[in-house]
Amino acid sequence: HVQLVESGGGSVQAGGSLRLSCVVSGITYKNYCVAWFRQAPGKEREGVAVIGRDGKATVADSVKGRFTISVDNAKNSVYLQMNSLKPEDTAMYYCAARERCVVAPRQEDEYTYWGSGTQVTVS
Repeated sequence: HVQLVESGGGSVQAGGSLRLSCVVSGITYKNYCVAWFRQAPGKEREGVAVIGRDGKATVADSVKGRFTISVDNAKNSVYLQMNSLKPEDTAMYYCAARERCVVAPRQEDEYTYWGSGTQVTVS
């Protein structure tokens, strides 16, 4: 039973920082990719950052230079460091995972497992 549990969301003023965490459990295969997506009210879900088992990370243009994705394989955790936050970053942030993966895809339908989300509000 695969579970992804996000934490670290909250309310912050513009220009502030937050660090989201996602603990992944129950995945059988060592090779899996993880990603962060977000969905603002009234908008479609969009990809924020992905990282593959090959260690290659990709972030969306809208957050480039401000957000960083990283993993700690020993802790089965993935992180999203968010700096210089803007009001337009306000959204529910979701962690997602795909098994048997080395190079992380960017499309959300490529990911099998999802967390329930953590809310980020920037004012």
